[in-house]
Amino acid sequence: MRVLLFHGYMLRGTGSNIYNANLARALAKLGHEVHLLCQDRETTIEGVEIHNPDIHGLLPVYVKDPYEGFEVKAFPEMSEEELERYIEANVSAVREVAAQAGDIDAALANHLVMGPAILARADIGPFAAKIHGSALEYTVKPHPRFLPYAQEGMEAASGVLVGSRHTAESLWEALPEVAGLEEKTRLGPPGVDTEAFKPRTQLPRVAWGEGGRGRTVAPLPPRQDPRPGGSSRVVFVGKLIVSKGVDLLLAAWPLVRAEHSDAKLEVAGFGAYEDGLRQLLDALGQGDLGEAGEIAGAGWGLEGGEERPLAILSAFLDDPPVGYAEAAEAAAGSVEFIGRLEHDEVSELLPDAEALVMPSTFPEAFGMVAAEAAACGVLPVSAGHSGMLEVSTQLMAALPPEVGRLTSFPVAEGAVEAIAERLNGWLSLSDTERRAARESLVETAGRLWSWEGVARGVIAASRGDLDRLPDA
Repeated sequence: MRVLLFHGYMLRGTGSNIYNANLARALAKLGHEVHLLCQDRETTIEGVEIHNPDIHGLLPVYVKDPYEGFEVKAFPEMSEEELERYIEANVSAVREVAAQAGDIDAALANHLVMGPAILARADIGPFAAKIHGSALEYTVKPHPRFLPYAQEGMEAASGVLVGSRHTAESLWEALPEVAGLEEKTRLGPPGVDTEAFKPRTQLPRVAWGEGGRGRTVAPLPPRQDPRPGGSSRVVFVGKLIVSKGVDLLLAAWPLVRAEHSDAKLEVAGFGAYEDGLRQLLDALGQGDLGEAGEIAGAGWGLEGGEERPLAILSAFLDDPPVGYAEAAEAAAGSVEFIGRLEHDEVSELLPDAEALVMPSTFPEAFGMVAAEAAACGVLPVSAGHSGMLEVSTQLMAALPPEVGRLTSFPVAEGAVEAIAERLNGWLSLSDTERRAARESLVETAGRLWSWEGVARGVIAASRGDLDRLPDA
């Protein structure tokens, strides 16, 4: 079967990039002829033909970050002329690939805009659309000028895949005029590469330095609990932007460190709010809660946008626990920013951690990094909403209640204390309790999420065979 995937971005780093790289790989392993259109000029995937449409050097994005070799603009910054030129360049590229390959049997367009509209205009046959949260939440919902493009794509799609019920409801609310949208929406979460994301066995230990590039140091013996005689590692992996909630984790960390003096926190990622987070960490390390409060008050302004305070962090710093300033000062030096990691480096980082925190305050289509942590036997502690909660709920079902509750926390006033309470609860369990929980996390992740299953679901959605897929 000839399968065409339209992504339009890179194949490394963020969630949708990883989704498409792994989906293409899985489709090829299933024996399909795969054509992937993207802007990645470095990655190769065995059995996949990668095409790079000429978009005239201008790359529109949902969250603005620099990309070497491109002029980058957020979608709302694009003129109508630039948008149409971008769309037409990709439509032409899709038609050319389809003409060279022959008839396309199945196709997938990624992102609410502009992938589905591009495949609709290319008219290469039926296709499915995969809704990643960024285009929906950062572009279409806050900027109505993009609604016609979204409607065009959704009307043409044979099936619409979402990572969670939350994303489905958000999509339906944004596009009420698209007839039959609910009926053709199905659950299609990402998968976990369980060959890469697995508990530590005899793998090389990696030392992480500033900038995030790994250096192999020495092999590790089969995994043992790192707490006795060593340090308990907690990690964050994601974009360093305000909406990812890293400020809540940094504020919670002194409360963890006060109970577990050997604990270390590693923050992996990059983004426009990194400087603000470093300022917050420095202020906390000096026990200067006044300065930390000013940083919380500046909030979104430190990311480059309109100044808007971080409400949860501000509330916590206005009335911190007794002794918090001293605990924050004592925790200085136990947090490290390790820079951007590629996906294979994340698979090396996670197995040596005790827990991962995913504290996003903004809706997430799926808790991908939480699922990957679970596959490694690492407890994911996620914000209790959107796609993250749906992942946590499935993990909870396979854990004892007193352990399962540690996988999720409410994003509201008290979230800082809640994060600390979950991490302290996990680190305080006996070795036997944690070992049993880790085995359950690994089993659940492997049973629920596999890339081969994702690939078959994409084929079914593209061909309109929706009865085989779970309702959203």
